[in-house]
Amino acid sequence: MSLSLFCILLYFSSPVFGVEIIAHKAVAQKSLTVAQLRRIYTMRQVRWSDNSPIKIFVLPSNHPLHQKFAQEKLSILPYKLDRIWNKLTFSGLGVAPTIVETPELLIKAVSATPGALGYVENVTKEDIVNVIEISL
Repeated sequence: MSLSLFCILLYFSSPVFGVEIIAHKAVAQKSLTVAQLRRIYTMRQVRWSDNSPIKIFVLPSNHPLHQKFAQEKLSILPYKLDRIWNKLTFSGLGVAPTIVETPELLIKAVSATPGALGYVENVTKEDIVNVIEISL
């Protein structure tokens, strides 16, 4: 009995991290709608509201966080994102996002690149990025 109670308490007390959208500190925009985020990641919106270019960083398609981001935030399967990016790249109409190998490298890339946008599972106070609020 006490072991099952302990397990239940442990489960509910453990932190649950969601996917957070991050941007370079110089990005003035503090929030995006789900539709805007989806337009950005499907390469239909390539500039911020101040007309500065958006530079997208992503994790590899097989990374669990990338899959979680695509499904939870964009409501799209990762392979469909790949298909969109490949089509735009090979047709010469766009540039695919820059792929970085780890969430730590993604944070570093976003913090070092003006106009950058990315996603992570948790942001710490030491990370020099803005967290973008996502609304319906």
